[in-house]
Order: sequence, then C-alpha cells, then structure tokens
Amino acid sequence: MKKLLALLLALVMVVALVACGTNTPENPDANVTDKPTENPTEAPENPTDAPVETDVPEPTEVPDPDMVPEFDVAKLASLEYDKDYCGLYEKYGKDINIADVMEDEDGMAYIEKDGVKYTLGMDFLSMAMVYNTEPGGDYATANDVYAAWWRYYITRWNYLLPEIPLYSNEYYDLYNVQIQGVEEHPTNPYWSPTDALIDWTSTKEDKSIILGNSTELSGHFRVPAFGKTNPAASDNDVGTMTTGLGTVERNKEGGYDWNPTVVVDHTETVDADGNKEFRMTIAQDLKFSDGSPITAKDYIASTLASLTPVYTEAADRESSGVSILGWEKAYQKYTGPDSAEGVKELAGIRLYGDYEFSIIVPASQLPYFYDITYAAFNAQPKAAFIGDADIMDDGNGCYLSDSFYAKEGDNYVQAAAIKTQCTSTDKAEYDKYPWSGPYMVDNFDVTTGTATLVKNPYYKGNFEGTVPAIERVIYKKVVPSTQLEDFKAGGLDIIAAITGGAETDEALALVESSAGKYATVHYSRAGYGKLGFRADYGPVQFVAVRQAIAYCMDRAQFAKDFTGGYGGVVDGPYYTGSWMYKEAVAQGMMLDTYATSADSAIEVLEAGGWIYNEKGEPYESGIRYKKIPADLIDPRDIDYKSQDGAYKTVKIGDDYYMPLVINWYGTTDNPFTDQLQTGFRENANVEACGMKVYNQLGDFKPMLDELYQQAAYGYYSGTPMYCAFNFATGFSSAIYDYAYNWSIEPNFFANYSACYLKDYADIYWMN
Repeated sequence: MKKLLALLLALVMVVALVACGTNTPENPDANVTDKPTENPTEAPENPTDAPVETDVPEPTEVPDPDMVPEFDVAKLASLEYDKDYCGLYEKYGKDINIADVMEDEDGMAYIEKDGVKYTLGMDFLSMAMVYNTEPGGDYATANDVYAAWWRYYITRWNYLLPEIPLYSNEYYDLYNVQIQGVEEHPTNPYWSPTDALIDWTSTKEDKSIILGNSTELSGHFRVPAFGKTNPAASDNDVGTMTTGLGTVERNKEGGYDWNPTVVVDHTETVDADGNKEFRMTIAQDLKFSDGSPITAKDYIASTLASLTPVYTEAADRESSGVSILGWEKAYQKYTGPDSAEGVKELAGIRLYGDYEFSIIVPASQLPYFYDITYAAFNAQPKAAFIGDADIMDDGNGCYLSDSFYAKEGDNYVQAAAIKTQCTSTDKAEYDKYPWSGPYMVDNFDVTTGTATLVKNPYYKGNFEGTVPAIERVIYKKVVPSTQLEDFKAGGLDIIAAITGGAETDEALALVESSAGKYATVHYSRAGYGKLGFRADYGPVQFVAVRQAIAYCMDRAQFAKDFTGGYGGVVDGPYYTGSWMYKEAVAQGMMLDTYATSADSAIEVLEAGGWIYNEKGEPYESGIRYKKIPADLIDPRDIDYKSQDGAYKTVKIGDDYYMPLVINWYGTTDNPFTDQLQTGFRENANVEACGMKVYNQLGDFKPMLDELYQQAAYGYYSGTPMYCAFNFATGFSSAIYDYAYNWSIEPNFFANYSACYLKDYADIYWMN
C-alpha cells in the first residue's frame, strides 16, 4: 500500500518535496574525501588555467566552488548503480541513529563516518524519517525522532527549492443548514464532506444531501484507481462512501487506527528473520449491502487478484506487492497450473479461518513509522475479483484455485470480468455485487454525470460505530463559475473548499444576508499552489536558478493578491496545522523565506556560474549563460532553447553554454496562471538579474505530458521544451511519507521521482 501511494504521489506531482539564515550556496560534499581523485569537477573551475579560444576572453569572476557538486549528478548517467555509486542511505542509513546526526550553522544535517563528513540529502532524510525512528540521544520517543528527521528534511528542501510555494489558502465550506450536525462534526483538511456526512442529518423532506465536485465522474466506483495513474477526485469520493469496514481506517485528524467496529482482536509478531505479521480477527456480524455475510476471504481476495497477471491484463498495468512477504515478482509470474515460473502461494497473506487472516511484511520494509497501514484492508465481495474461484491456504500462504487462471485463447476469462466490473457504468454491473460502505450505488446518469447513492441498511458503522442518517446522496459535477447560483437555487447543499478573495467575500456575504439559512465551516488548507520544476532539465536543474526565481518573486504579496487576504505562504512542503510542523518549530526549525531581492538573485546566480554571455565572454547585460562541460551535459540540454528559438545552448570550444531562459507551461482558464503572467513572466526582477521567461498556455493533461516528457495522455511530441509548471500540492492525510520519491537509484527514480531531482548529497562514490 505504501509503495503504491508513493508511486501515485510521484506521478500526479501532488508533492515535490532548506538553508537557514544565509543566501549563499553550501556544498554538501565539501568534505567527502572518498570520491574519484582524478575528476575535473572535484576542484573549482579556474578559467585562467583552462585552454580557451584565443579570441574568447575569460571572465574575471569565477563560479563559487560550492556549486560544483551539482555536476556530480550529471556524471551518474554514464555510471552503473551499485558498482560506481550508490545511495548514501543504502550505504549508511540503517547504521545511523538520530543521536549520530549533527547540524551545521545553516540547519543542515550531517554525519561523520570514518573521518568523512557527509551532508544528508533528500533521499537519506526521507527514508530515515519513516524507516529509522529508533529513539536516541535527546529524542525519547519515535515521534520525537520522526519530527527531527522531518525538520532536517524540510530544511534541506527549503535550500534545494525543488518547487516554489506561492500561496496557501484559507478554505470555507458553505452549507445549507437543513443539513444539521456540521458545526458539531465539521470538515477539515483531512476530513472532507464525503467523510463527515456520516455524522450529519438532513431535515429535507427526502432526507437527502446534494454534493458536487468540479471534476468529471467516470462512474468507475468499485475501484476508482483501476487502470489509472490519477483517478478522478469525484470517483474517489464515491468510492469512499461505498467501500468500507476497513480493518484500519483514517480518523478525523488524518491519521490511521485499528477499527474496533471490524477488528475484534489483532496481534503483531516479528519472526527470527525480522518479518512482521499483522494477524486480525474480524467480527462475525459484518454484512454487505445485500445482507450476505462478510468473511476474511472478502478482505484478501482483491489483494490476491491484483498481484496476478490476470489483473495486470485487466488493468493494463502491474501492481506492486513489495510490502508483502514472498511477492518479489514470483507470485506475479505465476500464470496458472501449467506455469513455467513463479509460485502459486503468496507467503505474505495467510488465511487462518473464516474470520481470521494476516499480512506478513518483509524485514526489508521494516521498521516503518506508519506500519499500521500495512494492515489496512477493506471489505470487497470476493466474487467481483475472483469470480467462482476460491481462496485456499495449505500452510505456505494463500493461493487462488485453478479456475481463476482459466483462459479463452490467449486471454484470461476473469480479466475481462474484472475489467467490466471496475469500468462499467451500467446499473446492472453496479447491482451485480454488493457494497461494504455506508452507501451503495443506486444509479449513475452518464449524460449528466450524476451519481445517486442510497443508505446501506446493513452497514455496521465506521470506526466510531456511527451509521448514516442521511438516506440519499446525490453527487454531481459542478461548474465553479455557477456553483453559488446552483447552491442558492437548491441544486447543492454544500460547496466545499471555497477560496480566493472575491469568491470568499461573496459566500460570506450570502451567509450574512441569509437570516440563518446558510452557514460556513472555516479551516486552513493543507497544501499550496506552486511553481514546480522539471529539475533535471534546462536551467532549473541548478539550485541557484530555482533560488534566484524565488528571490525575484514577492511571494507574500502574490499570496495576498491571489487569496484576497484569505491565505498566506509557506516556505516548504508542509501544513502548519500538522503535529510534525509544530514539533519541528519547537525543536528550532528556521527556514529561509527568500525575501524579495534582485540583488540576492544575482548573487546566487553568479555563485552558481551564470557569469557568461552567449559568446562565452564575461556577462555584462542581457541574458546570462552558464558553462557546462561537454562530458557532463545532458543530450536534452544540448538542444535546449527558448520557446521562440531566440536563445539556445551554444558550443564554444569544448564546452556548452546554456541560456538563462525559462520555458513555463501554464494551464488555461486558471486565475493562478493569470497572476503568474505579471508575478513571474513580466517580473522586473527577472529581467534585472539576466533571466527571461517564456510562456505556453494549455490544458492540464498536455501540461502533465510536458512535465513527464512522455505521452502519458497522448500529447507529448517527443521533444522536451518546458521546465517550469504551475499546479498544486495537497496533503489529504496526516501520513507524511516520501520515501523513494528522492532516490538516485535509476529504477526508483524512473518510477517514484518527485520533481525529477537527484540530490547530489545522496551520492556515495564506491570507487
């Protein structure tokens, strides 16, 4: 579950996860003495000693040597992982206790091993934060240790600045007071209306509530994420209401706890090899919406099915079972009774009786700060996933009976059945199998994009034992520009997450004039709007450029203007209401606010080597250029140019010179993009520091293709152009885990990477 979440976060870009007090770059590897000794980037560039064209004068100012290690990342392309280099966490992470970590004057964490100082990078910190929370030193509890790692992680992020937060909103949920209980059971950043309505009542004649979302409903409610990288938020909302009785459930603060309504007993044991088993006994009175009993098999069937080639054929994508003992691709490779490879049993899922089962997590995934989430299973009717097949366990792990793997020609019969159940919008398919959540799907109108849900009469209750009082939920697509009129006309009972000056003012004025007919719930957003980067391409791959952009922008004023005063700005990837933020501040966390200053932008650019013009001469005016050695430049950067082709990477002698031009892709019909036109593209500080911004407007999915540099949605041309993008990050859960999102290991980087950034502090040189 955790690894799938990490992959989803990386692909949706929802997160791109810092030096205090100083504006000058620091060198994480300055004291690393075990790197290759014969390396031209080990010493500072010294133009006066380098061979040059006789008619090209060298600048009198040279790049600050503190920036040279960024070229270490470029070297990785020609080297082999686990032979020439590996991750610093892979080398030392498991051997380090929080008590071993020291902190420099800028708040950066470092360790010393064998007389060598290593600054800790994003991969090390994100991994240690969740996989290494053993108390030590001044940190008495796992929570204390987690908060310390988190503080170091945010501090490092704030320095590297893989994205620039520009506003964090205040939210208002506007509701019709015919929906009662909202004040006593309010929404919050982790608890949306679809979560909260189980505690509400409706005094409307039909005891209904009408909800909406601006994203289209696809009608894929059984498994909203089936076959998708980024399931629609609206489908997820319906999925939340129709699938439930989880063994572990999210609470109102966004954390996860055992669900006493479902789990009557559970044990956690660790074997001699360090593998951990979560064994659960479920209540015997649980029922689906049709009154049929729920057993242990209904909790494990979907997992067993999803890790098979049958499901891969159905979803056209492979699931990961890395957190389940014995998966290791072997179970995935088993194709049926005549399989030439793989094994039929999944050792990490055990069935002990009609109401007892377990998951066994391999030692490689432990210890884990949020390990309770490994034990999170929802009830799903087993027949929806395995048909008439059965689940057995002979003592070596669960397996599916042979009929599950039956074929017609080259295709699995059950694959077609799974795909139909997970993608059909036909009422007959909705009714074919029952639901386990507080509501069940009654109908989906494809024409209007409206789903109608009715109360599940057999639902036992959520983690607090609460059953719904609202009889009917109508969930529809709404248009933001007309949603307030729809609300006033009775077409909506709640508008969630109203933000922005004009929109908030209008909503609050409506409440004021409604004579008590309407009311609001107010909370701060757990997330932020941002200028994000493809941080392995173009000028923004260099820390100095990302910092310079931040110095050029007046982020505080941008946030004030954009939110109309209903919001502010954060200096890292966090929610100020989270417990770890409060604890990190108490531990002394201080972050650079990047106060607006063209002079500061110029200072970091000069220190970063942006000191040339297009001829390789000392920079005086116009667009700055940076020298990149020919053996270190990425092929994509050789062809880098401004959107109009006026500026491009040029080769002079044996080196390349890259122009400081930023190609930015912004989404259309978006006030955030509109404000960036003046706040970023036409910013006078940008011009003053020798930078130029170009802008392309387009839809969201084409923008994602440009960010991914692949045709995930069929739009990418194959030629990269853009390195800056605007969108948002949201934290829908109190679980904060970005392990593997910052890995420098090629496979993890390809599948999990956030912002496409490899932190050079994470490189451990093996030769």
